[in-house]
Amino acid sequence: MPFARTAFWRPEDDDGSAMSRSFWRKLRRVAASIPFTEDLLAAYYCAFDRDTPLPVKATLVGALAYFVLPLDAIPDVLPVIGFTDDAAVLATAIKLVASHIHPAHREAASNALAKL
Repeated sequence: MPFARTAFWRPEDDDGSAMSRSFWRKLRRVAASIPFTEDLLAAYYCAFDRDTPLPVKATLVGALAYFVLPLDAIPDVLPVIGFTDDAAVLATAIKLVASHIHPAHREAASNALAKL
């Protein structure tokens, strides 16, 4: 993955934390059913980029945690509307920090999505 070779991302940075494991597990399970998968992945890569400022990381990790956590305002198991609250939280977070999500994050997201 080209993103893994850039100066700000190292494979050893992905320490296999509970957040990371939960994120990838849930993403694999629901990737085909949510239209915002690429934005979600770009937010993930931006959140764990060493060069991303701490307030931006906190915003994105909060949105990613909301995606991962089983307790939602609207349960994810509901057809059609299950992920609308997750999408709204993610869209708000991305809107707030859009200038920090770089093309390298989007490229890494596209590559990861292709592998899923």
